[in-house]
Formats: sequence, C-alpha cells, structure tokens
Amino acid sequence: MPGPGPHMMYAMGTGLGLTTISNGRFTPHHCLTYALNAFFGPDLGSFSEWLTSTLGLAQSLGSAIEGVIHHPFYYIMVLGFPLSVLYSWVSRVFLRKGLLDSPSGAPLTRRQCFLLVSAGSLTHFFLDHLFEENGHSSMYTWILSTGWWKNRAPVNPDAVVVVGFLCTCLIGGFIYINRVKSLKSIRNQSNQSIKLVLIIASLYCLWCASQIYWVDPPRPAVGEEADLGVLVFLATYFFLPHSLCVMSMNLKDHIALEELPR
Repeated sequence: MPGPGPHMMYAMGTGLGLTTISNGRFTPHHCLTYALNAFFGPDLGSFSEWLTSTLGLAQSLGSAIEGVIHHPFYYIMVLGFPLSVLYSWVSRVFLRKGLLDSPSGAPLTRRQCFLLVSAGSLTHFFLDHLFEENGHSSMYTWILSTGWWKNRAPVNPDAVVVVGFLCTCLIGGFIYINRVKSLKSIRNQSNQSIKLVLIIASLYCLWCASQIYWVDPPRPAVGEEADLGVLVFLATYFFLPHSLCVMSMNLKDHIALEELPR
C-alpha cells in the first residue's frame, strides 16, 4: 500500500489548492489537520498492531485495534470526536504561540476539525483501495466486478437509450441553469448544478445496479465498463472528502482574534 510520502503529498497538495482558490479560507491549520489525518490517521491501527507484536504484547489485541481503526468509517466513529477536540486545542495553541499562520486570525473549531478528520480518513483510503494488496483489494475487486468481462459485451439498445437520455439531461440541464443573463446568483447556480449532477448520478447508478443485480440473468449495464463501481468509489473517496474540506472552510476571510470566545 502507499507509504507516508504519497498520503501526505496528495493531501497537502489538495489542501494547498483549496487554500489558493478559497483566498485563504482554507487556512494552513486546515491543510495540516487534513494532511495529518490522511497520512497517519487510519494507520494508527496498523501501527498499534506492529507495536504489540514488536513488544511481545497481546497480538490479538493489536489486530482487533487495527481492524477497528484502519477503516474509512470506523476511524471517524471511534476517534473522530476526541481527535477533533485535540486538533482544535492544538490549533489554538499554535495560533497564540505564533507557530502556524491563519489568515482568518481564528483557530479551528471542533466542528471544522471533525470534518477534516473525516475527510482525511476517506482520502487515506482513496489511495489504499487503489494501490494495495497487489491490486486485489476488496474495494478494487468489487469495482471491477461491476463491469462485464465474461466475453465481448453486447450493445443493448435500451442501455444506449437510457445512458444517452441521462447524459443529455445532464448537459442540457447544466446549460439551462447557467444560461446567459440568468437572474440567479453564482452560488444558486452552483448549488442547482450540484443537485443536478447528484440526481443524474443517482439515476445512472440505479440503472447500472438494476442490470447487474436485479435482472436475471445479469446484463452489461454500459457495455463492458464498470461504471457503477467507479461512480460509487469516486463519490465516496474523492468527491465526499473534498466536499467535507469545503464545508470546513472559514465563512469569512478575516475574523478578529478579540472576537473569539476565551
């Protein structure tokens, strides 16, 4: 699986990109918290297993801890709140000691830290699922299982109609929402465009699932492509963590320190 370097560089590179386009609302505090959880977060479970085996302690305990913590969602449920309290306190200390700058002048709140811990965990497994176990991880195997590899996939006319209709609705709806001289604000246009993508993606996944799991015998949903697995994977491990990072941003570019609760 990927080592510390790829995890840290991928998350920190993403964080710096968000810092740039958000005009500093995604602060260095955000970036560091996100990167640490993407790098060392869920691997605390693997570290505990290694530590117990090295020290000759109960290896079964270490394995149990590893199974719970080295998981994209269990890590959030078990350690999300305590880590959000810790990172929020560290952010305040770093700011008061002048160790890490924040353009907003405010430390991270517990809510922001919880969102960043969650985003970091999911980002960690974005790389793990793709590049571990010699390409035979359970997630990667499932993604490929949603494709059609038995023989040359037949081109079903109903698949062409459904996929063509959904893609046409996506493109046409996007153009309509973002048409010239629209009375809607950019924020409203963006929100409506996101809703449109979510609706079309959900219908697309529903079509794929119906052909793979509900039709007997199963049929290729979109030729030989593993569209269902790819969409679910990207939604969970790429778009969701980045959305959580966006949700964690400061609402304003600058907040006076004297306004913060003591």
